[in-house]
Amino acid sequence: MGNNFLSLQHVSFIIKNTQASLAFYCDTLGLMVESNRPDLGYPGAWLVVNEYQQIHLLELPNPDPVDNRPAHGGHDRHAAFMVESLQLILDKFDQAKIAYTLSKSGRNALFCRDPDGNALEFIEQVK
Repeated sequence: MGNNFLSLQHVSFIIKNTQASLAFYCDTLGLMVESNRPDLGYPGAWLVVNEYQQIHLLELPNPDPVDNRPAHGGHDRHAAFMVESLQLILDKFDQAKIAYTLSKSGRNALFCRDPDGNALEFIEQVK
């Protein structure tokens, strides 16, 4: 039997404050809120990454420790996103004074943490 997987549809991140997270994900990264999120009984948002992929923000109590995480997100669990231009993200992060580290593998990539300590990786698409 061959691989039946088509794509990764979404990743979910636990957050403390939906509005603070939307400032990061929408205002800084430029993602849009999906308007069709059902009432799940708790605050949060679904963000559109592309036609097939989303980020789900869940405003729920976090069962995981957020202190003492590695400074470099590549040494922690993380979600990785392919981007057209890493420079656009670098410029936004520098402007907003958001801390990041560059990939230690030599790839054109960077790691950062969202306001709740969730690690994100952005990799520039090789053309």
